[in-house]
Amino acid sequence: MGKIRAVAMGDEKAENEQKRKAEARRQTKQSKKVKVEGTGMKGGERVSVVEGTDINPEYQKLINEVESGETVEASKAKKAKKAKKIRVRSKAYVAKASLVDKTKFYAPAEAVSLVKQTSVSKFDGTVELHLNLNTAMLGDKKDFRGSVNLPHGTGKQVRVVIADDNVIADVAAGKINFDILVAHPSMMPKLAKVARVLGPKGLMPNPKTGTVSPDPEKRVKELSTGMVNFKTEPDQPILHLIVGKVSFDEKKLLDNVKAILDAVGRNKITKATLSATMGPGVKVAVA
Repeated sequence: MGKIRAVAMGDEKAENEQKRKAEARRQTKQSKKVKVEGTGMKGGERVSVVEGTDINPEYQKLINEVESGETVEASKAKKAKKAKKIRVRSKAYVAKASLVDKTKFYAPAEAVSLVKQTSVSKFDGTVELHLNLNTAMLGDKKDFRGSVNLPHGTGKQVRVVIADDNVIADVAAGKINFDILVAHPSMMPKLAKVARVLGPKGLMPNPKTGTVSPDPEKRVKELSTGMVNFKTEPDQPILHLIVGKVSFDEKKLLDNVKAILDAVGRNKITKATLSATMGPGVKVAVA
């Protein structure tokens, strides 16, 4: 007795859908037919020859839907649900953000004042300056890097050490007790032993970042008192630099902002935005 196929009477759409699925199943079986040939083979060897016809693309799509357990309609609904998901901000954030005109470019002093006013974090947030650079001004360089000495530091304690045999032994043992490693050029061959550990963490001394120096003691003092290295993102001409803490007074933050703008070069900057860890972005007039 053959299989009984249920048909929803009066529902032409449902009936057509069942026909499509039945045809898809039939083509799947046809495509998987296997003929085994073994005549003249030794030791019971066999060769499987796949016979059958190619599956209609329309039915292949239906088969994939059935096997994955998700229909096209369900997939579309899922994507639409994700697209409609909107981030809900707190009332405190919305109230603070309303103080900032998103279409206006504020003078640096005014921008610093707004960032301090609009920070909503209960902890001492970090103030960051985000810079978009003009690629035409960068020339053929794939990246843009440099360093700046912030007059008032970043507010973060930085552990800077000089590479020696003991430091290398600690790194090899998995102990890294520093944020920046400075090395004399003569130490670079020895550091090659732990390059695979330091490299991925961005801690390997490099002449381009100023962490390889003939006077490492002097370099340690500079980096410990506010010297910051910066570099654009791998695929985008964008810089992210820490300016200080929300608890800094406005003058300190302003001095640090001006130092960064001057070090990068105001003519290279197309857009500058200042923001706290938890606060809205404030556009800064660079010129």
